[in-house]
Amino acid sequence: MSIASVKAINALNNFTAEADNGVVTVTIDQADRKMNVIGEGFNEAFASLTDAFITDEEAKGLILTSGKSTFVVGADIDQLAEIESAEQAFDLVEDLKTSLRKLEKAGKPVVAALTGTALGGGLELALACHYRIAVDSPKTKIGLPEVKLGLLPGGGGTQRLPRIVGIQKALEMMTQGKELRPQQALEIGLLNAVASDKEDMLAQAKQWIKDNPKVSQPWDQKGFKIPGGDSKHPKVAQVFSIAPAMANQKSHGNYPAIVHIMSCVFEGCLVDIDNGLEIESRYFVACALSPESTNMINTLWKQLNNIKKGQSRPEGFERSKVSKVGILGAGMMGAGIAYVSAKAGIDVVLLDTSIEGAEKGKSYSTNLLDKAISRGRSNQEKKEALLSRIKTTVSYDDLEGCDLIIEAVFEDIDIKAECTRNAEAVIPETAIYASNTSTLPITQLAQASKRPNQFIGLHFFSPVDKMPLVEIIVGEKTDDATLAKSFDFVGQISKTPIVVNDSRGFYTSRVFGTYVSEGIAMLGEGIHPRSIEVAGMKSGMPMPPLALQDEVSLSLSLHVMQQAKRALEAEGKTFTAHPAQPVIEKMVQELGREGKKVGKGFYDYPENGEKHLWSELTDLYPTKDEQPSQQDLVDRLLYVQANETAKCYEENVVRSVADANVGSIFGWGFAPNQGGTLQFINSIGVKRFVERSRELAAAYGERFEPAAILVKMADANQEFNDD
Repeated sequence: MSIASVKAINALNNFTAEADNGVVTVTIDQADRKMNVIGEGFNEAFASLTDAFITDEEAKGLILTSGKSTFVVGADIDQLAEIESAEQAFDLVEDLKTSLRKLEKAGKPVVAALTGTALGGGLELALACHYRIAVDSPKTKIGLPEVKLGLLPGGGGTQRLPRIVGIQKALEMMTQGKELRPQQALEIGLLNAVASDKEDMLAQAKQWIKDNPKVSQPWDQKGFKIPGGDSKHPKVAQVFSIAPAMANQKSHGNYPAIVHIMSCVFEGCLVDIDNGLEIESRYFVACALSPESTNMINTLWKQLNNIKKGQSRPEGFERSKVSKVGILGAGMMGAGIAYVSAKAGIDVVLLDTSIEGAEKGKSYSTNLLDKAISRGRSNQEKKEALLSRIKTTVSYDDLEGCDLIIEAVFEDIDIKAECTRNAEAVIPETAIYASNTSTLPITQLAQASKRPNQFIGLHFFSPVDKMPLVEIIVGEKTDDATLAKSFDFVGQISKTPIVVNDSRGFYTSRVFGTYVSEGIAMLGEGIHPRSIEVAGMKSGMPMPPLALQDEVSLSLSLHVMQQAKRALEAEGKTFTAHPAQPVIEKMVQELGREGKKVGKGFYDYPENGEKHLWSELTDLYPTKDEQPSQQDLVDRLLYVQANETAKCYEENVVRSVADANVGSIFGWGFAPNQGGTLQFINSIGVKRFVERSRELAAAYGERFEPAAILVKMADANQEFNDD
């Protein structure tokens, strides 16, 4: 390549070029970012790079690589969030695709050398190259996950991927947002080769260019056929006849991007690549302007990033790390916390009332590690290293030197108080004491502590190794230093922290309870249980309310209700029973149907069959002749959660809109397509939400009366935001 062309590329932002016997290696390395993204200025710079390479007669081949441990992790979502018009969305993706098509048709070999993860637009860059090679690392992820933000791949992914791996595999990847490891990508032909390291990869890339001086993409060659057949092929036609129904069964129509991806692939694979790419751009516009995408980008990108950057962390405190954590209770929660802590390199003391119980808790980590090894995601050396960090014991003396204690014992105030006193007799005065309680007030639990300013709540979710959220609960006397250290610990174990103030049930348990309780109340009213469960899935929740209550256990919910009643009456307040309570009392106290743990609840759980709704439910609660509309049922399930969240915000239980929205999705699975509980209100419009809430209150009870803050906001034409 000529010196002039190399200089021209080096003058571009975040691109550097080196020439070696006509092979140009362009390294993408965005100085102001940890990872490369396709954002502002990228399309223009890439167009200039493309033109410089194509027009330079000395340039024989091009290698696109990265100066970072990842390749390109996708589009800049902040830029996508600013799209306001169809024209803007269309032009954004067409600009990049114009450059990629020029590279494809130039007749010169272009290789994508992936230093690591290539997602979304990053993979789409690679798909437009004639050859793709990646460093074979377990950390590398390759995929098109746009659907998770309500979008579709708009940089050519919906057209090139099917033409490389076949329509069925492409649909699976895109509609599910699946991410592959390098070997998996190699097996299906998405990658052409893998390398041991970057040096090996670049050497292979140069050799391939040398061996293939004249190239073209398969789809630009005469007689090209899509692997496995195009959209008209009988086997593929079967896929398209079944796929929409299967997708709807899972998404219940809440994610239009899934349908748009399928339509885009179907239509695009009936025409040539250029028309297919334009079809893709039009469907991308439909996704980018959809309310679902707006909701998901707002919460799962903007607000989530603000949380990760420390929006809720007190200022003025240096970042800290926990080196040794003591966990009291080796049940399912304690065992899970032990695993994620040890995985983060923290020494763990796992304490239980018996050494058998403690060892059983440690075996949870053993089982997870064995599973990871069987799937090629770990090895024996890593397993032994992690397990060596978990010390099992029955002695509180072994807690000496712990920076942090996490109590995860039974939800009983007296038992928890005894644990607090025993631990504080041993641990350093600087140590933080945290309770994993899901409902008991932290301020009340802190009364057993000698230093309530260092007492805090760390509410994990089950299963701990999979659930991404930790709810940090600040008691009346918890100081900012304790909050800052707790916030840092949650990040240290790779979880997302939300910060809430103390209250019975806090935020997540309090609002989650309204969902299952509403479903149970419907049953008591004579609504058919199947209609209730269908409405739960249609609402976008991960599980229907009756099935979810079985998972949580009816006896636990009854215990929580009884505790709340005693506590309120002790404070001189009136306890008002939820209409679900009589149903739960009957199921537990009269019928012994406590849920999945005993094999019978609202569902039956046969040993050799699938669970199914208990056949006698409709005898116990006869179905009334006139059933409400499905929309009424869906609205009840969503509105009751959103309204309760508004009350939590009004009472300063949740400290920010971001914490409320992210906590609702990550904590109990509130419909992601709605962007969280408060974003759901914003999307509907506060005024309309208030009107509909009043309609529901008139029909189903005063619990639907809109929170006072919503009425004020509706009058002032405001919406929820943290600005």
